[in-house]
Amino acid sequence: MIRFFRSGNPLTVLLLLVYTIVIKFYYILKPQTYLADGSEGLLYRLFTQWLDGLVDKSPGFYTMLALVLLFLQALLVNRIVNHHRLFSKPNHLPAMCYLLFTSLYAGWNIFSPALLVNTIMLWIISSITELYNRSSARDVSFNIGFALGIAGLIYPPAVLCCALLYAGLLTMRAFRLAEWIIALLGLICPAYLLGTWLFLTDRNVLDVLPHLGLEMPVINDYKVWGALIASLLFFALGWLLLQRTFKKMLIQGRKIWSVLAIYVIIAMLVPFFSLHFSPVNWVLALLPLCLFAGNVFWSINHNGLANTGHFIVLAYVIVMQYFSS
Repeated sequence: MIRFFRSGNPLTVLLLLVYTIVIKFYYILKPQTYLADGSEGLLYRLFTQWLDGLVDKSPGFYTMLALVLLFLQALLVNRIVNHHRLFSKPNHLPAMCYLLFTSLYAGWNIFSPALLVNTIMLWIISSITELYNRSSARDVSFNIGFALGIAGLIYPPAVLCCALLYAGLLTMRAFRLAEWIIALLGLICPAYLLGTWLFLTDRNVLDVLPHLGLEMPVINDYKVWGALIASLLFFALGWLLLQRTFKKMLIQGRKIWSVLAIYVIIAMLVPFFSLHFSPVNWVLALLPLCLFAGNVFWSINHNGLANTGHFIVLAYVIVMQYFSS
């Protein structure tokens, strides 16, 4: 099966759609509503309240919305990878891995603030990859900061991803203080605009402030540990296998992979700064992690070995979905 996803044929998107239906079918059978644990931001609350008025908290609607988002995010992250030629040939392995690894844990398939933020992060990482070729990046820095500000209004701990923005600026470009300051202004701007609207409508302006905490939870759910270990194992393998071709890459490619590795680390830490920790929010890390997982399957030249690894993960997904309590 892996050989089909190794192909850059546009028709592989149809196979990805079928693949999505197969590995996500369990979640269609047992739909859930959206995540609301008190850690969400004001924009997320307003958005879900608006949707509730239309569909009355329909579990089926929110599950389908989450699955559609996952499928579209998989296609978009794959487009970014192929556009920047992070692999030697176009393929659909990152998209496949994103759909596969988000199926490892049920919480990564429900509509949540982190899942919504992933859509914004796709645009952000795409913009960061463009920094290398620009003579001036002030406009891009502001736009990325603005997008991160919106992400923070959806899921407050996402503002910590400003570390990714500055890591990207530091990695992709020579240091320019003006770009760093403009990025900070962009980060503040959405909160300022929303706060102005709240003030004019006689509401609580303090709602725009990010409510953060620091929690070191004890995770007792074996399903969370299984999904986490499998994901991190493939991240580590992907990074190690990347070293075989790392020095042969163009400078821009090496810098992009380095930023993506930093992205995984930051995204793994972000959920600990929620008011209420939830492993659901680790879906943030799966977006960049799927590129390293895709590199594992890409680097294994023997189709039989690659298929064996894929079917082991797929079998684990099916067992956790249908045969575990």
